[in-house]
Amino acid sequence: MRLEFVTLHKCIDKLFGCFLLLPLLYACGDRDSSQEEPQIDVPQFVFSTPADGATDVPDTDLNVVLTYNQNVTVSSVGHNRITVTGATVEAVSVSLKNVTIRLSGLEKEKTYSLVVPKGIVLGSTGMEASQVMVSFSTVKKPEVIPVATELCTSDPLPQAKKVYDYLVSVYGSKALSASMANVNWNVAEADLVHKATGKYPAIAFFDYIHLAWSPANWIDYSNTKVVEDWWNANGLVGASWHWTVPATEGETDLNKYAYAPGNGRQNNEGNWTTTFRPKNIFVEGSWENKTAKADLEKMAGYLKLLQDKGIPLIWRPLHEAAGNIYEYNGGTAWFWWGYDGAETYKKLWRYMFDFFKEKGINNLIWVWTTQTEDADFYPGDEYVDIVGRDIYGQTSGANNASQYNLIFDSYSQKMIALSECGNVAKFSAQWNAGAHWSFFMPWYQYNATTLVGHQHANEAWWKDAMNQDFVITRDQVPSME
Repeated sequence: MRLEFVTLHKCIDKLFGCFLLLPLLYACGDRDSSQEEPQIDVPQFVFSTPADGATDVPDTDLNVVLTYNQNVTVSSVGHNRITVTGATVEAVSVSLKNVTIRLSGLEKEKTYSLVVPKGIVLGSTGMEASQVMVSFSTVKKPEVIPVATELCTSDPLPQAKKVYDYLVSVYGSKALSASMANVNWNVAEADLVHKATGKYPAIAFFDYIHLAWSPANWIDYSNTKVVEDWWNANGLVGASWHWTVPATEGETDLNKYAYAPGNGRQNNEGNWTTTFRPKNIFVEGSWENKTAKADLEKMAGYLKLLQDKGIPLIWRPLHEAAGNIYEYNGGTAWFWWGYDGAETYKKLWRYMFDFFKEKGINNLIWVWTTQTEDADFYPGDEYVDIVGRDIYGQTSGANNASQYNLIFDSYSQKMIALSECGNVAKFSAQWNAGAHWSFFMPWYQYNATTLVGHQHANEAWWKDAMNQDFVITRDQVPSME
């Protein structure tokens, strides 16, 4: 018995010693010392939206969201150190566990790598998250549909066909410069461009905004000399129509004519609004019906004067119809012609088209202006020759190119023009970013006497544009006779 007790005691002692050695054996065991166990307070990256390796990501401005396992913050130098290949980091924001990185300048069919270095994202105790890299590729370029080679006007004026063919021939490789008349019936802005750059724009746009007043001693659209002189100098001609109508039924005071929809009174800016409703144009005998018919009849007469002189018009009526309808909740149409929605607007566009056709007007190249989210307002391929876009306040070439690409995706069978612009990126920056507009036209500044300090396109902007090999000026336009 004594011997057995001693042996058992020794075994217990040895077993206890083995337990004491376990931590030491673990510390000296065969393991990768470079793989340190994660610290509990270090924020761990969980996933991203879009996911790493995602494909067919839209090429519009994009929010990349990084999600962590705890609430995080971003260091003060985060914006400057976060990078993305071939694009721009516009903004960085944080909400609880999510870091949102706003990207711009993306292009189709490209792969991008977003890198957030170590130390940019911080946990709640200030611990630094490891570097994160997210790669994704954008949508493929759409199949290019050849630009329509025929005008939507049947049997067009020969000069109109020549102008259109010329626009098609240079589209994508060159852009035509254009200026807007100072209010209505002059080439004042074109003269300012020539004074500053030594060159005239290729296109002079006019505006029939004062149709209701003409003829008067200060405006008479039947006096076409200013247009003829421009055309005879090999300049191309365009025209808009801010279609003003009486503020209310029976109103004859021309000072109370308007194009903004409203209650027929002055708005907060002091401008008159109108109760004129486009849906009632199609109600025979209504005051809207009578007004529209009379105005279209009068306009057809003025268009015919130019047609008889062999002058075609790049014609841009009923522009910006959707206004802010698709921009945000509660958005509204800016002009009465868009007030009753897309279906009525399309009906009105086609009504005008058919009205002029019946009057024998065949010198028009029809330009429809998009708001980029208003496909429901598109009158149809058979009624549109060029799709225009009006852009203001976009000073990034990449942002302007993004809008061009967005329109191209939807209307690649049509030429796309920068039909109005103001305070935008230099044209060279837009073009180099991929915005290959058919033509571009900065808006006028009322009674401007110089381009220095011009609110829409100053002297530096125009000099940049007119010095580019891909910009066509009036002296480079061939004869269309």
